[in-house]
Amino acid sequence: PLGTKYVVSSFNMCMMKRIYTALLCLPLIYCIGCSDVGMQFDNHPQGNFDALWTIMDRNYCFFEYKEIDWDEVYREYSPRITSDMGSDALFKLMGQMLAELKDGHVNLSAAHDMSRYWEWQDNYPVNFDIYIQKHYLGNDYGIASGMRYKILEDNIGYLYYGSFSNDIGHGNLDQVLNRMAICRGLIIDVRSNGGGSLTNVDRLAGRFFNERRHIGYISHKIGPGHNDFSTLYPKYVESSNRVRYQKPVVVLTNRGCYSATNEFVSIMKYASNVTIMGDKTGGGSGLPFTSELPNGWAVRFSASPMFNAEKEHIEFGVEPDIYVNMKAEDKEKNLDTIIERARDLLKSQ
Repeated sequence: PLGTKYVVSSFNMCMMKRIYTALLCLPLIYCIGCSDVGMQFDNHPQGNFDALWTIMDRNYCFFEYKEIDWDEVYREYSPRITSDMGSDALFKLMGQMLAELKDGHVNLSAAHDMSRYWEWQDNYPVNFDIYIQKHYLGNDYGIASGMRYKILEDNIGYLYYGSFSNDIGHGNLDQVLNRMAICRGLIIDVRSNGGGSLTNVDRLAGRFFNERRHIGYISHKIGPGHNDFSTLYPKYVESSNRVRYQKPVVVLTNRGCYSATNEFVSIMKYASNVTIMGDKTGGGSGLPFTSELPNGWAVRFSASPMFNAEKEHIEFGVEPDIYVNMKAEDKEKNLDTIIERARDLLKSQ
């Protein structure tokens, strides 16, 4: 229930971090100040604005990496707050402030709307056309756990996975990969896949590694300062003990590959038989968490940064091994330039 005062406490945030860390099988982190009672904010425009700014100030994880002066952002936006400001105007202003973070994982949610930042993909070529994709799949493709797949006429396997929110069953993967065993190679198309569950990422990626492999790091906020992070904890992909694919693989990417898909592409870069082809991914490497404002609006933000095995940030995307953009002249012929280039590469191998 909403009251006159709202307490911004780091306790719930820290508990979520500890629970999520446990799920990832990483060492638990004791968060500095988790038992502290936070600051109080009134439930009026200025109070809600200050609560939002403070939550981000204490918990957002990319201020230093993105070189954002959050104090300057406050000085720019706070004077625009008025005591009689309506909900729509307040929501719009706070959404504009959050857009300064240039982060697709940052959203302000109210009953009437959700702020979002989409320039991570909107300012770039799409490099994917679902209507042209139908030219390749036809009407006789298979469907399993959100995956659409087919063996193309040149004996190249094609698998499209549009969302990591669609749970992948072990049995489904066994069946699909067994069917692809006769192929010369496999195309895994994750273009315009906006993310989903990291469990599905690990489940799919594990089919292309023959041994446990170190693929990155994760860190957590342990205090309110912009640089208050834990040490880097290593992440691994486990080799599946079921059907594993041994032939050449090409993973197709575009700017629409975000969040969990960004992580999947980063992991697959370390598979010995995999080539990443297409455009740079959209990024989104910060694990998101949620908090609440005095008026009940929810704010989601990146709280725990993830890195590749070289300890490099992947927040702004993962580079492909081979850059390929779709050509207008191919599209006029119902051809996908990136799929065609992948087929050529697999046939040459």
